[in-house]
Amino acid sequence: MIANINLPRILRVGAGVSGQLVTSLNELGLARPLLVTDPFMLECGYCERLEAPLRAAGMQYGLFSECVPDPTTDSVYAALAQLREGDYDCVVALGGGSSLDTAKAVAVLAEHGGIMRDYKVPRQVDSGLPIIAIPTTAGTGSEATRVAVITDTETQEKMLCMGLGLMPLAALVDFELTLTMPYRLTADTGIDSLCHALEAYVSRKANAFTDSIALTAMSTIYRNIRTACAEPDNRLAKEAMMLAATQGGIAFANASVTLIHGMSRPIGALFHVPHGLSNAMLLAEVTAWSVDCAPERYAHCARYMGIASASQSDEIACASLVDALRLLATDLQVPGPKAFGISRDDWFNSLELMATQALDSGSPANNPRVPQAQDIVQLYQRIW
Repeated sequence: MIANINLPRILRVGAGVSGQLVTSLNELGLARPLLVTDPFMLECGYCERLEAPLRAAGMQYGLFSECVPDPTTDSVYAALAQLREGDYDCVVALGGGSSLDTAKAVAVLAEHGGIMRDYKVPRQVDSGLPIIAIPTTAGTGSEATRVAVITDTETQEKMLCMGLGLMPLAALVDFELTLTMPYRLTADTGIDSLCHALEAYVSRKANAFTDSIALTAMSTIYRNIRTACAEPDNRLAKEAMMLAATQGGIAFANASVTLIHGMSRPIGALFHVPHGLSNAMLLAEVTAWSVDCAPERYAHCARYMGIASASQSDEIACASLVDALRLLATDLQVPGPKAFGISRDDWFNSLELMATQALDSGSPANNPRVPQAQDIVQLYQRIW
């Protein structure tokens, strides 16, 4: 099988590397960025860390600071309107996956026009304004992917958009920006990264390039996530999680996610559950449903993560993996849909719609065990 590998042209990783924004812009021949971020990044001073060097370098820049969680088309269009008011030659995204995905959407619409709905899969959009990504969460891996997820304000569909036009030209991965992350965000984005790595390894599109990256990422996350949550100032754990998040992004961007992400998107769109948390709700049960169709792969994950030993059978290793994922959810206080506050009637009345939207995303087709709509409905019932 031929693997098609895509990565940012510039990938800088390490403490303080976000301070190299001006250097990166100069290397790429860019000089007029629009900063795209959220209100918290503005309030906590992280945005000023980028603005001060830009001012010192005499660069003309703009600022859009109204990104929203789980970005909507309304938010994207507001950012796009600001970009069109100025003479900007690139977008710089600072924040979590929501800010990064907003900037990606703006970059594509700025070059091609139209509305966001025009660019959802299966369409591929392979050009756009240059994007520089500076993630502040150890989670989405969006800094290294050609993917964006945008919720259609009119239909509430969480649209998956793909193409090289959504791939950042440069990514500055600075774990110091994650030291202020609260417990819940650290846990949910960390499990999101774990899903990226695990799904990439068992995906029907897995390949030799992504396999080693995915295994390293999932092992690192599993061994560090509890510490990163419990000890927010633990620099070693936070650094490990940040690098693993980027590795997870590289892995799934080049091998694809599977059923977990396919089922997660409708939960977020309909019930406004944060993306990482909806993945966390699904991780153990979807894995349990899937393991029998790729036992060697799942068992290898268990052994690589230190959950099972080399002497144990694949069957025992797979069972241990599922048990360990359930325990992880318990330890990190992951709520189910009911505990999150979703009403039983709203949840069960939405099962068919969520199953349809999950299948329409295309991701479930990459799962080791390919589901039908009724299988997905039953899995949604099971996690309730």
